[in-house]
Amino acid sequence: MFSLSPLPRNLEASFRDLGSERESARAGAVRDVVRHAAGDDAVRVRAIAALERALRADTSPAVRSASAVALADLRAHEALSTLLVAVEDDDAHVRQMALAALGEIGDTRAAPRLERALGDARPEVRYQAIMAYARVVRDDPPAVASALVRGLGDADPAIRYVALRMAEEYGQGGEPLRDPRIEACAERLAQSADDAVAVVAGLYLAGLGRAAGCKIVLDVVAEERDTPELEDEQACVELAGELAMRDAIPHLERRVWGRRRALRTLFAWGAGDRASCAFHARIALARLGHARARAEILADLRASRRETREAAVVAAGRARLREARPTLESLGGTVDAALVREALVRLAVS
Repeated sequence: MFSLSPLPRNLEASFRDLGSERESARAGAVRDVVRHAAGDDAVRVRAIAALERALRADTSPAVRSASAVALADLRAHEALSTLLVAVEDDDAHVRQMALAALGEIGDTRAAPRLERALGDARPEVRYQAIMAYARVVRDDPPAVASALVRGLGDADPAIRYVALRMAEEYGQGGEPLRDPRIEACAERLAQSADDAVAVVAGLYLAGLGRAAGCKIVLDVVAEERDTPELEDEQACVELAGELAMRDAIPHLERRVWGRRRALRTLFAWGAGDRASCAFHARIALARLGHARARAEILADLRASRRETREAAVVAAGRARLREARPTLESLGGTVDAALVREALVRLAVS
């Protein structure tokens, strides 16, 4: 039989259920405590103390993990020492969430402990530590670069992958992080037998204008090179437009309008246009001045379905369609205002 979903807990019920005998009730209560603490300083103080107790002492790894995430959601600098202790929790997932929380909170006092964790014997600790450390010291590019170089030499391909991903994202002015050591590692890893690592190395190098990286990006767009990471395929497709790679145009057109799109969508049931990266390909074509792609994005800004209009708002901003500005400014409350603001900012700085 169908049953109604339980009503959200009120404030006192949330704190009470942190002590429930049922693990699921305690985990749910953690989420509700965070909800009540948002925007209320007095409740936030009380919530942080309760979540710290749960992280230190709850018998359930799931509840301890949820508590670490909750402390990150509350940006609980006050819980720094508790989170640092949780890095040594007996449960691997709790350790990972504690490290992730330290990175989200971004307190530089955690940097020495996170730096030690970069050399931990456990790969899951190194994986989270490299992301957390880079976030905590993000205002110190040489320190970030040194940590990423260490990760790029790791024996675990997942850690090499995430280090490249962060090198791609942590630069300035829209460029990857420039450092000769990282660039040398990326040149080497672009030849990796691991497809995911090789492609993200290509993305990093292409962002620096390196021919080897641009070749990898074009091969991915043309579907002559595979990557298990759809996000990286989408990034290659969109980067082709940003780098004005005109050789990519026929491949981008096939992704948007060709039979290959239909086939990929069919074989990736449930993924829709994401399977062919059609959304990203249309943006790339529009960046390249493609008349049909630009016209379709502009037309979609006036579509009857809100979801279509909002997707077009995002596309117009990413494609830098200045001719879309009057329409964007006229959309008012018919779409998410934050999406419109972001698109207008992109147009202003293009």
